Amino acid sequence: MTVTATDWRPALARSVVLRHDRVRGTDLLVLPERVVVLAGRAADVLRLCDGRRHVDEIVEELAARFPGAPVAAEVPRFLHRVREEGWLR
Repeated sequence: MTVTATDWRPALARSVVLRHDRVRGTDLLVLPERVVVLAGRAADVLRLCDGRRHVDEIVEELAARFPGAPVAAEVPRFLHRVREEGWLR
């Protein structure tokens, strides 16, 4: 079954935690036996992945926050890539 942007409500996988490292001044995904340092606005996107918002709603929210940014094209691709890694459900 293919999941489209309109019917997927992304949320962090149960074993994944989004944290801000104050010492390094960066956002991290903390996984079992692994830490991923997030670049750019990745944490802004992932903070909206609460299991309640559809991908389209996340894109809409980010487009309002960052006018002119190519969120409509980039955010769904990013979310699907992160999902393939197993970090989103």
